[in-house]
Amino acid sequence: MLSGWPLPVDLEALTKGCTHVIDEGDLHRKLERAKKDGKPLIVKVGFDPSAPDIHLGHTVLLLKMRHFQDQGHRVIFLIGDFTGLIGDPTGKKTTRPQLSREEIERNALTYAEQCFKVLDPKKTEIRYNSEWFLGGGPEKRPPLGADGFIRLASRITVARVLERDDFQRRWTAHQPIALHELMYPLSQAYDSVALRADVELGGTDQLFNLLLGRDLMREEGMEPQVVMTVPLLVGTDGVEKMSKSLGNAIGVNDPPGEMYGKVMSISDETMWSYFLLLTNETAGAIEARKSHTHPMESKKALARRLVARFHGEDAAGTAEEEFVRVFSKREDPARYEEIVLPAAGDDALAKILVEAGLAPSNAEARRLVASGAVDVDDVRADDPKLSIPRAAGGEVRLRVGKRRFAKISFR
Repeated sequence: MLSGWPLPVDLEALTKGCTHVIDEGDLHRKLERAKKDGKPLIVKVGFDPSAPDIHLGHTVLLLKMRHFQDQGHRVIFLIGDFTGLIGDPTGKKTTRPQLSREEIERNALTYAEQCFKVLDPKKTEIRYNSEWFLGGGPEKRPPLGADGFIRLASRITVARVLERDDFQRRWTAHQPIALHELMYPLSQAYDSVALRADVELGGTDQLFNLLLGRDLMREEGMEPQVVMTVPLLVGTDGVEKMSKSLGNAIGVNDPPGEMYGKVMSISDETMWSYFLLLTNETAGAIEARKSHTHPMESKKALARRLVARFHGEDAAGTAEEEFVRVFSKREDPARYEEIVLPAAGDDALAKILVEAGLAPSNAEARRLVASGAVDVDDVRADDPKLSIPRAAGGEVRLRVGKRRFAKISFR
């Protein structure tokens, strides 16, 4: 019997904000059995390290994992270093570029570090799916090998894999589907077999892959996992899902003031989904907040809470004070973000924005300037080709949007 067990089953906390629970009766039975036997459930979540940083969209799943941890269950943070070589085709209109082994390993290390901003490191098991596909890991597994993969592929039909919405769309549009892409959902499903998962969590876009895991577990004579999905968090634009490539993400490593400002920029409607998916407030408490608290005060509470989670209470308090001073009292920020770039000849404003990390791409930099969102030394810029001197010892002050103030020094 594990220390501290049996723990109370709080089904509401575990399922809060979920779009799918397949099925809730199975989940309840598994939880009650775990409570009776003193054996925690194995809760698996897979992350492909396709980019180096985690943003708030990722933390929706991390928070759900934390709910299971807090009820005493075994949570496995699975890094898809093997499936990352394939590339998740979910939502893609064309074959996704494959990452190199070096890129995946570098991103995986960052993921492993950043996940502990939400998860309890003492209760989190980090695994890599290369352990069973390529061999090794703590269990010293032999590689699945070509013969094992062929046997695995025999368990699922091509017709079943082609039921995926994105494959269907590409097939109907006569867009190519590479053979290796069909292996992705099968590989993800096998992760659940290898870990003997009781529960798998994922975004709503992963529903097919998670259900395929249930199918494959049945084929292997195992009790199928419970599938739980959460909505994809909308980015700061209030339209698209949060993504660094779209420039609408709030990174968990964003500076406190920048994170606070980004949260304050979201719409009221988006704010309520953030409360549901990114905090521990119950649905009832959120409804009460809607009725009795001014949206601006609620948004400040949300921003402060999120900054405190990733940077601490002191940093959250300072960020809030700075936001009120700058945006409510219309004063200059007390401290500009200090950025140093190499001295060189004159350069276009758009290039400076990208190089300084103030815009994710040249296209986004041009869009920001065109929309009037960029000031250069307190003067509104209207030309992305505006020449910026980069002489050694020189500097320029930039404001990007309502939240970012940077002083660029050239050395």
